[in-house]
Amino acid sequence: MSTLRRFSSLLLLALVTLASTATAQRASQRGPLDGFDQYVTNAIRELEHAGIAIAVVKNDSIVYAKGFGVRAIGKPDPIDANTIFAIGSSTKAFAGLSVAMLVDEGKMSWDEPVATYLPGFRLYDPYVSQQITMRDALTHRSGLARTDLVWISGQFTSEELIRRLRFVKPAGPFRQEYGYQNLMYLAAGMAVAKVAGTPTWSDFVTQRILLPLGMRESSPSIKGLAGKTNVAEPHARINDTLRTVPARDIDHVAPAGSINSNVLDMAQWLRFQLNGGKVNGKALLGQRAFDETRTPQFTMRRGGGGGGGAQPAERDGYFSAYGMGWFLQDYKGRFVVHHGGNIDGMTALVALMPDENLGVVALTNMNGSPLPTALTYTIFDRFLGLPAKDRVAEIKEQRARAATRVAQQQAETEAKRVKNTMPTLTLDRYAGTYADSANGELKVTLENGKLVVRYGTQFTGDLEHWNYDTFRAAWRNLALFSHSMVNFTIGRDGTPSTVSLDNFGEFGRSP
Repeated sequence: MSTLRRFSSLLLLALVTLASTATAQRASQRGPLDGFDQYVTNAIRELEHAGIAIAVVKNDSIVYAKGFGVRAIGKPDPIDANTIFAIGSSTKAFAGLSVAMLVDEGKMSWDEPVATYLPGFRLYDPYVSQQITMRDALTHRSGLARTDLVWISGQFTSEELIRRLRFVKPAGPFRQEYGYQNLMYLAAGMAVAKVAGTPTWSDFVTQRILLPLGMRESSPSIKGLAGKTNVAEPHARINDTLRTVPARDIDHVAPAGSINSNVLDMAQWLRFQLNGGKVNGKALLGQRAFDETRTPQFTMRRGGGGGGGAQPAERDGYFSAYGMGWFLQDYKGRFVVHHGGNIDGMTALVALMPDENLGVVALTNMNGSPLPTALTYTIFDRFLGLPAKDRVAEIKEQRARAATRVAQQQAETEAKRVKNTMPTLTLDRYAGTYADSANGELKVTLENGKLVVRYGTQFTGDLEHWNYDTFRAAWRNLALFSHSMVNFTIGRDGTPSTVSLDNFGEFGRSP
């Protein structure tokens, strides 16, 4: 080979090497979230969401805060980092911190009975009434069923909800089983207000947490949205169509899930959590009390982590536990602290990876959405340098399987229906008021020749005859579920003695 040809070959090799090195350097300079915007945009399109907002905190800096999509389907107003959403049960971590602050001040004890701080607090079992502590209330080990419909109905004040707990029979053994219980968080929050001398827990959390953290756009009451325009509207898929649904006022159970916020404000909450309870270097409470909120209090089944309707975290790890308003688990060898939230038409997830100084908040105006979880763990993977995983494709597959199961269940239900039967009584004789000590009143009326059932201010259903004395309630504008079976029991006197509803319980006929 001539000297000139050898020189040309070496020059070409050098140029190729230089180009490869430059390409590698550019690749190494790409941030973990490079291309993430397009991934989110594709996700909300493929999963048919109105929109979502996401913020990421890394090493005490907000490295990402963006909104995607629209506040309401069919309207042009875009979601941005300032758009306000309901965070639902992600509020519970604020309630747990509220108790921790008073424990730190010596005004409360984790292991003192709730009744010590909330006079008149009583449960069905006298022993449990005396023994259930603040720690028990915050860790979902009361032994009670969820009893959510009684507060969702919107017919009772906070005080009346707590009073009615004495009529709720245990669903499991005390302190031995995990059972998500929103009213226990209401009790804990009311105890905080009583001890702190504030009118409500909402006043306490505003003065002691939200304002010190600079979360000035956040409010623990739906009333705080008055006058604000950059607010996302809740959505749900009803009859296979994405629609807006009414926002739910849950001020009467505020500590369980009433906070409204945006991702920029929630990023301050992430920073506070990642800084060990400090704001600008100043601790809002002692380290021991703060750490207790994120210490496993009750172990759960491996891979658990849902609650309050929120989607569970990825089922990848070796332990799952609950702290004080936080789910705790491991993911790819890292400790993860998280809590989701789901209230009509909204889904939230707040997640921390403390050892990586990494936190994510994702808020969407879609009911029961797995998207916040999918995007959060996609972000975790990117910062950990893990291989890409198409979680959106997984969600679509899960949806398809779920749709198949629902169709099969509907077919099975229809197959069990006894055709060509008639109600025992004329429709007007089913009308009346039915009551339950814990759940209150349910009314059945005859309107335009058809029966209508009403429970509280939120539930109205049109009854269609199914078979014998069973009817099917088609709920109006309800995101939680579309139908319930309603069964009347006819007493010896020939009149309905009870009515029972799927998801509601049994109500006795009032005189």
